[in-house]
Amino acid sequence: MKSKIVYLYTFFALLLVACSNGQTPGTNNTNLSASEFSEKLKQEKNAQLIDVRTPEEFNEGFIAEALNINWNSNSFDNDIQILDKSKPVFVYCFSGARSASAASYMRKNGFKEVYELNGGILKWRAAKLPETTVKTANQNEMSLKEFQQLIADNKAILINYYAEWCVPCKKMKPFIDELSTELKGKIEIVRIDVDKNKKLAKELNVTEVPVLEFYKNSNKTWTHSGFIEKKEIEKNILR
Repeated sequence: MKSKIVYLYTFFALLLVACSNGQTPGTNNTNLSASEFSEKLKQEKNAQLIDVRTPEEFNEGFIAEALNINWNSNSFDNDIQILDKSKPVFVYCFSGARSASAASYMRKNGFKEVYELNGGILKWRAAKLPETTVKTANQNEMSLKEFQQLIADNKAILINYYAEWCVPCKKMKPFIDELSTELKGKIEIVRIDVDKNKKLAKELNVTEVPVLEFYKNSNKTWTHSGFIEKKEIEKNILR
């Protein structure tokens, strides 16, 4: 009889531990309070910080160095492919619900180490931790006349319309920069931030990012919307 009581006590004790699965901040190392999240970010040299809110929410204020990958976007699965599954990922949203779903999805798809900000950026702000914003106003915004002059002044020019929150734009930036160096003196490459040049983007009817436009002798000879590999860009502007 005594052995049965001991057995039952042990069983329920183990069950209690099993049910405590880390959904309360501070009870494990994946669901962190705002201060814990901040400290862990500082400690991890290879941290990948992901904001899974919409671009509109992101532009209102985000944690510095965060990459915007919208959980509600149909491209979420493809967008997270730019991340390294072997390195720690830190995820947050507005109040914690979307980041919890995104974190669960990422763990099921091979990400080894995923940390969540419990309570989202609401708790981050409540803890008076720093955040930044995308600058939408720019005194040096390019005018349509300046854009047309830029096209006229260059025999061959590649325009790259982008936004800081755009995942494909971030993925393309390294080889856009490479092309700028490799083709210096042959083809001018100019990147235009649509958030800092809203009026120009509207006048040129740029309604999505990334977009590439290639002009030769002031004539647009090629355009492409969406992500594209470096070799494909070269094939279209060097022919």
